[in-house]
Amino acid sequence: MAAPTDLIFDLVKSDEISDALAIELEGFPLEEAADLEKFRFRQEQAPDLFLGAFVPKEGGKRKIIGYICSTLSSAKTLTHESMSTHIPASSTICIHSVCVEKSSRGKGIATRLLKEYVSRLRARVQTGSVPYERIALISHEELIPFYENGGFTNLGKSEVVHGSLPWYELQVELKDGADSATASKNAAPSLLSPVTGGVAEANQGNQQIPAGLWEALSRGSSRSNRPDGMLLSSFDKPMVSVTIEANQGTLVNKYDLLCPRPGCGSVILKEGVGEWVEKASEQVTLINCLIYKGMLKSP
Repeated sequence: MAAPTDLIFDLVKSDEISDALAIELEGFPLEEAADLEKFRFRQEQAPDLFLGAFVPKEGGKRKIIGYICSTLSSAKTLTHESMSTHIPASSTICIHSVCVEKSSRGKGIATRLLKEYVSRLRARVQTGSVPYERIALISHEELIPFYENGGFTNLGKSEVVHGSLPWYELQVELKDGADSATASKNAAPSLLSPVTGGVAEANQGNQQIPAGLWEALSRGSSRSNRPDGMLLSSFDKPMVSVTIEANQGTLVNKYDLLCPRPGCGSVILKEGVGEWVEKASEQVTLINCLIYKGMLKSP
């Protein structure tokens, strides 16, 4: 299905944020989608990085059918820390999401929007008006061809950990010459076959980075919000101390389980979710998980 011939690319205005958010909410469960406050923050702090795809309406008005929004980081690669803040006048553009409304997917709009985004930013870099050097994002494996088709290079697995599936970092250099050559030289080979024609288009309905990821990483990496935990091995009777009886005598985890990696502290299992199952006795090695006593408060 062909894209609209009258498609317009333009920066998303403040009074169009609610419409952009509606597209976000259409594509994600409420608990995973970004909220209006987050959208307003991105548009206010980095308006030149919030690009929309529009179709004209009667009376000279327009309707947004897709968008890309980003913030800035001073880091050269994406980490939990670099993705959780916006640092003005920085060199790395961190894409939060590439999103198209459901009724407009499968028409090549996301690909055109992504290429337009890169083209505009590269043109501004060449004029010397902005300090941007690269655009970076993380993606699941199945979407790598989509971004490669948009000019991005796969740099391999990201150090970001969120959910059960691995993330891969992709970047596109905005400066001509040595920077681009270096990125290509250091890039990991594509994990999937080269993309031609409509292969990337077939995945267009799912090319968004899960919106809740950025908020979750922000909460996990914020030093002021990071909870203190206890190692599982510090309990005298771990299997007794960390469980509590639930319905019909079932034992569940009494506390939140936190990621034990230094500087992370992300919740990997909420309290009351994991069920204790008794099995045949055998020798085990106790793993040092962090246990957080109490509810984790949202920032």
